[in-house]
Amino acid sequence: MTQVLENAAGLLLRPSSARGLTQTSWLHSRHSFSFGHYQDPQHHSFGVLRVINDDVIQKDGGFGAHPHRDMEIITYVVTGAVAHRDSLGSQGLIPQGDVQHMSAGTGIVHSEFNGAPQASRFIQMWIEPDQSGYAPRYQQQAVSAQDKNGRWLLLASPEGEDGLLTIYQDARLYAAALSGEQTLTHVVKPNRWAWLQVVSGSVWVNQMCIEAGDGLAVTSAMLLQFNEAQAADLLLFDVPAA
Repeated sequence: MTQVLENAAGLLLRPSSARGLTQTSWLHSRHSFSFGHYQDPQHHSFGVLRVINDDVIQKDGGFGAHPHRDMEIITYVVTGAVAHRDSLGSQGLIPQGDVQHMSAGTGIVHSEFNGAPQASRFIQMWIEPDQSGYAPRYQQQAVSAQDKNGRWLLLASPEGEDGLLTIYQDARLYAAALSGEQTLTHVVKPNRWAWLQVVSGSVWVNQMCIEAGDGLAVTSAMLLQFNEAQAADLLLFDVPAA
């Protein structure tokens, strides 16, 4: 069950500094929701959105082979590159700008290592599927800076829609790059929730300043207005209300 504290306006700011932290010799990871040793009953998930991890992996660091099942896993590479290998036979680099998706389904084993000569940063997101037992699959797409400049680019969506990646859930993930006088809107419909994650830069949303690493939970139907951005790289999730 999702645990979210809500204010009267249906908006809740999740400051970057409030996120969980994992720090090792090769990994710096901030967790928007409970993950691993970090457990926060007030921020366990957001509807079907289960994980947003902001990972920085040092040179030669990485996650060795480990299993997943019944989860939609999306990786958005911010800087550097991620070297991927899995039990489906997929392997190679996910460079800066690419977005990758795995349906873990009945089971998949994969590894992720820094694939660049310097530290690499990526956002990894987990979305619960609409049912268990799907066959595992792998997808990867390139996203240029122009593709998301000044607009919402649909990265992931349910089967049959026009997103770059297809997932087994009635959820959508958008990306946008916004700066200067550019503006955007997004309508949160009844019985839907939205989560904004600011990857970098800053943006004003409905008269709230949201900065790098911050998350914004939206649990009421409303119009979101984005403006006065400064080199903002944004991820927006549209999910069913819990």
